[in-house]
Amino acid sequence: MRIDEDRFHVWLTDMHDAIAGLRQSIPAEVAVRLDFSRESLSAIEQFALARYPSIEHVKRRREAQLVDGMARYVGEVFRKHLGGRWVVQSDACNAFYGLPQLADMAGQCSPLCPLTLVTASVDRRVATFIRTVFDNAVRNALDSSRKGCDILSHGY
Repeated sequence: MRIDEDRFHVWLTDMHDAIAGLRQSIPAEVAVRLDFSRESLSAIEQFALARYPSIEHVKRRREAQLVDGMARYVGEVFRKHLGGRWVVQSDACNAFYGLPQLADMAGQCSPLCPLTLVTASVDRRVATFIRTVFDNAVRNALDSSRKGCDILSHGY
């Protein structure tokens, strides 16, 4: 879902409710595992792989709210562990134009788009994609802190 600056602020305000809605719309055995931990990323990815047999299925309009909820959840896991803030690109020439992304995370070199993590995980079908990206981001943050970068300035 592409959004403009005004809709982005509404989207941000709705974060808590959207994640609560995600928990209500997925099986209880998955929802109970969503504790914003590293391991919970595997639960989301396994759910996505079970629900969507292909990338075409995840792109269906009727799935937009659920996919948005998964992307929000994934993004919040990253943000809670690595700091940063949600942003949206207003430059139409940018590949992520109108897509919520995370910026200013510890050790981060470029913005990260949780929606594309969810869709790429369905496309790749390896069941470890999102968690591997997360582990690499944590490793980058630790490497940055060893080099003297401040990884404690979280933008919550």
